[in-house]
Parts: sequence; structure tokens; C-alpha cells
Amino acid sequence: MVAAPPQPKGVLTKKLNHTRRQLRSLWLKMWGGGLLFTIFAFGIAWFFVEPAPPHTIIIAAGPADGAYYQIAEEYAEYFAKHGIELIVRETAGSVENYQLLKSDPEINIAIVQGGTAPEGIEFQAGLESLASLYLEPVWVFYRNEQEINDLRDLRGMTVSIGADGSGTQAIADRLLSISGVEAETTTTFLDLGNEVAVTKLKSGEIDAAILVGLPRSRTIQELLRNENIRLMDFDRHGAWSRSLSYLSDVTLFRGVIDLQKDIPKHDIELIAPAANLVATTDLHQAFVPLFMQAAEQSHERGNELVPEGIFPSQRLIEFPLNDLARNYFVSGPPVLQKHLPFWVASNINRGKILLIPVLTLLFPLFKIAPPIYRWRIRSRIYRWYRLLREIEADLRDGSTEDSLGQHQAALREMHGELDEITSVPLSYMEEFYNLRLHVEYVGRRVESALKSKS
Repeated sequence: MVAAPPQPKGVLTKKLNHTRRQLRSLWLKMWGGGLLFTIFAFGIAWFFVEPAPPHTIIIAAGPADGAYYQIAEEYAEYFAKHGIELIVRETAGSVENYQLLKSDPEINIAIVQGGTAPEGIEFQAGLESLASLYLEPVWVFYRNEQEINDLRDLRGMTVSIGADGSGTQAIADRLLSISGVEAETTTTFLDLGNEVAVTKLKSGEIDAAILVGLPRSRTIQELLRNENIRLMDFDRHGAWSRSLSYLSDVTLFRGVIDLQKDIPKHDIELIAPAANLVATTDLHQAFVPLFMQAAEQSHERGNELVPEGIFPSQRLIEFPLNDLARNYFVSGPPVLQKHLPFWVASNINRGKILLIPVLTLLFPLFKIAPPIYRWRIRSRIYRWYRLLREIEADLRDGSTEDSLGQHQAALREMHGELDEITSVPLSYMEEFYNLRLHVEYVGRRVESALKSKS
């Protein structure tokens, strides 16, 4: 079957198609240039906002057998769930961690012990606190044959004060110095790590050992359960916590370590600095809520010293609190991170900074475009009137019967095509109906002219 030849397009159809092409061109001229400029400006500005978070960061922790290292490992597991590698750097402890924050540009965050910050480190390294994480008591263990009720009683003894670079040594030095206990002929301070200190204390090679850590740590548990070792009760715990703001007085309640064996056998008063999460101002801010969530997951359940929900806390910190950390304590995680994966939320958060310049560029376009669009639409519609004006001009000049027939056929075709148009926007219906009325008016004049010729 032979296909029917295509029907020739009518006069009005040709004009409408021409108008559509012009409108598309108009839209591209009005909006295309503005949008291209906006996209270009957006792309340029993207490079000037805060860079995207790195996929790998390093946290300074402590000895591999210590609590800080274990906690940092827990954080690393949480970060891995969000597609970020958190590398845990083994160190000697808090003192070395502060040195790394100051001198190593790769390390922007660390777990440190309260009261161990070098003087002026905040200004040298630009440090901020994210949160205090938990309390870690100062434990003074000594052998049964000794009688120690106060740090001053350590005069004349051999005492382990912690390894070099550790927070234990830093706070032990400070507490002993305040108590007036100095290394002298009869008093010896040894720089021993926890494992070595415990071994020597059990064998009687040293008289006492000062440790700092959680009650659940293996070395603390081992000494608390050893019948030949005793734990010093800080009778003046209240005075210590009032004198040094980074110390809290806590009670190790009777039986809290082991109810069945009744360990300890009576309440023991202790003093405790808080472990703190400290960062430099170079830490990418997108990581702050993640660290807060990781800390919350690890520490809010409490322990033998504090009930659930106390930590992480904005108390017991030594540096200005990071603004995002403060917001987290008030209202929880950012809205985007609650509902979106970390990387999606991070990129949206970076991009929203650009909304103001983008809207500044687009607003004039939105404001100017409608009147221009309306004027150009009407100018196209008015072109359709050229055909009607040509017909009227021919009527005034004395049309022949043949030309009147041609005019009548053209107007009839225009009527049909106008009836088929259904996609006219409501805002331009007035112009559309005016065109129909004028077509009918000219059509009646052509019919009248034809009758007068016959």
C-alpha cells in the first residue's frame, strides 16, 4: 500500500512553527547564557570552598597495650563504616601526642590526658577541644608492708611514675611536685611502663607505682586483685579537685570491681583527670560530628566510676570547644548526616555555601525574564496579524473575485487551525481569543465583498 503524500502545511501552521522555533531560540538566549554563566561561576567557586574531606586521617593514641590505643581502634571501626580510614598512631602517650599535634602536619587529632598540656601549646598549635571522654583515675599502688595515706608518704621510697612521654609521668610529676615530694638521695623516681612497673611492684623491687587508667584495664585489675598490693585512698580528694580544675574526685565503691570477692573491700576515694579528644584547627570540620558520634558510641554507656550518659561531655576540657562540637552537644548530629551517607552529606554541606552567590546570579534572571518573555510572545502573535492586514489592505484597494476567493480559503484554513490549537498557555489566552475574533471579523468583510461582486 502506497503511503499518502504529506499534506502541505497551512499558512497559520507555518507561522506557528516559525514562532515556536523563535521562542526556543529566545529561551536559550535569555536563560541559556545566564545558566551557563551560573554553572561556570559555581564550578570556579567550588575550588575556593573548604576542600573535600580526605579519605585517610591519623589519630595519635598511646601505647599499643593502653586504653587510648584501644579506644582509637574503636573509633577506627566506626569511621570505616563511613568509608574513611582512621589510622591509629602508636605513641608513648599524651606528652608525645601534644608534640605531634604541634609538629606533624599529618596528625590533627589525638586522645590526651587532662592536665598534661605543655604551657602555651594552645597558641602554638591552634588546639580545640571536641569533648572529654571519660575519667581515668590516678592509682597509687603500694606493697602491704608499707603505710601510705598521702602522696607525701612516698618520700624515701622507690616509685614508678610512668614511661617517658606518657600522661602518667606528666601528671605524677605535677602531683608529687605540689605535694613537695622531689627526687633526692632517699627518694627515687623510675620511668617505667605499666607492665614493667607491675612486675617490679609484685616482686618487691619498687615500693610504689603511680598509674593512670580505667578500672577495667588489665594492669589495674591485676593489682586490685593482688592480696599483697594495696591501693592508696586519697583522703584529700576534695582539695585536689578544687585546686586543679582538670581533676575530679571520684569514688571507687566497695565491691564494684568484683561483687563476689568484694573488691575493693571498702569505698576508696580517688582523683581523676579526664581523657580528652583534642584537635588542631586544621582538622577537616566534616569529621567533627563523626568523632562525636564515635565517642558517644564508645563512652556514653558509663563504667565503674560514672553512670550512663555522663560522657562524652563539654566539661573538663582544657581548650576552647570546637563550634561544631558545641552544636552537637546542643542538637545532636547535623541533619544531613542523620539521613544521608557521610560523603553525600559532606558534599551537599560544601555546596550549600555556594547557594548565596548562585541565587544572586539567578535572581535578576527570574525577575527580568517574565516581562521579556511576555513581550516577545506578544510580538510573535502580532506577526500573525500581518496576514489579516494584508487581506484588509487588498479589500480597500478593490479586490478581484479571484483574490477574494483566495482570502476566503486562507481565512477558512486559519479558522480550522485555530480550532486545533490546544496548548496555548493560560496567560496568553487573551491574545489567542482576540486573534480569533479578528479572523472572524475579516472573514465577514471578505464574504460581504464577495456578495457585492456577484
